[in-house]
Amino acid sequence: MTWEHEGWDAAGFRADIESALQDFVRTQAEWLDRLGPDAQRLVEHARVSVSGGKRFRAAFCWWGHHAVAEPADPGALLRACSSLELLHASALVHDDYMDASDVRRGRPATHRAFEQLHRDSGWAASPEQYGASAAILLGDLLLSWSDELLRTCGLPADRVLDALGYFDLTRSEVVTGQFLDVSAQARGAADVDTAMTVLRYKSAKYSIERPLHIGAALAGASPGMITQLSRFGLPLGEAFQLRDDLLGVFGDPRVTGKPAGDDLIEGKRTVLVSLALDGLPPAEAKVLDSALGTALEPPQVEHLCRLIDESGARAQVEEVISQLTERSLTALGSADVTERARGVLAGLAAQVTQRAV
Repeated sequence: MTWEHEGWDAAGFRADIESALQDFVRTQAEWLDRLGPDAQRLVEHARVSVSGGKRFRAAFCWWGHHAVAEPADPGALLRACSSLELLHASALVHDDYMDASDVRRGRPATHRAFEQLHRDSGWAASPEQYGASAAILLGDLLLSWSDELLRTCGLPADRVLDALGYFDLTRSEVVTGQFLDVSAQARGAADVDTAMTVLRYKSAKYSIERPLHIGAALAGASPGMITQLSRFGLPLGEAFQLRDDLLGVFGDPRVTGKPAGDDLIEGKRTVLVSLALDGLPPAEAKVLDSALGTALEPPQVEHLCRLIDESGARAQVEEVISQLTERSLTALGSADVTERARGVLAGLAAQVTQRAV
């Protein structure tokens, strides 16, 4: 994955974010490890949960700041950007449990890992309940840490307070968007408008628009600048999540680290699925609808993928991604941001909308 543009070392940035996160976890471990082996296991899973990943949210926060001004303290800004990766790790741990996912980035999901620990140890009561409890608490811990890392990043208190306002809003949006998603799956139905609302609040805003806002607020951005960044960031975030939805059905498991057709197995009522259900003949739509959220063998996944393709939904989503990306880049072109930030943000836009993982 190459994000390099005009001297920005993107690989080095990701390494710096990784280092900041691991340093933070290490500091927390200095006192938590004294609570014994159970606490040590929780910290170790926190360490694993924040390892790796694309670091898009941190990158958009970084360049949201650079869009306004060069940072006076790059190390403090790096820690602030890392707080968004703790928030993301928290959301993934909770999301994996709610979706009953088995795998995350090629490793057992947190709840599955703790279930297996329970079984291997021969402990009493329910392994599933233990795994669920561990995932809920680890996600909560990571969420708490995300706030702590931003508050203590080292940037001026007034700027941090402004950024925390956007950070609070981000967390409320993510939690509510997640519940909208859970509710749509529980009803077993979601039209395209509902699916787009879920997409916007569960992922699009917190992946790109809000990180830009947080970075810009840390640089002292005006309300007008925040509005300009929204015109770029929100449609791009929507395109980003639509690409993710395509990968959740058509992605290569060797690249994504998730099983083929994982979103279908989890029963996700995405924009892609909603469009397919609208576009298929009634009999085939019923086949797709009844298969969502069930254990599927590879041939069944292939058949459902073929139905979605034949419905025209895949092509429709690709077209919407293109339209949203064009709208985003048009807004970026007219935004009052630094020229270096404009160039890097345009490169990041290509990365998040054209990726294979």
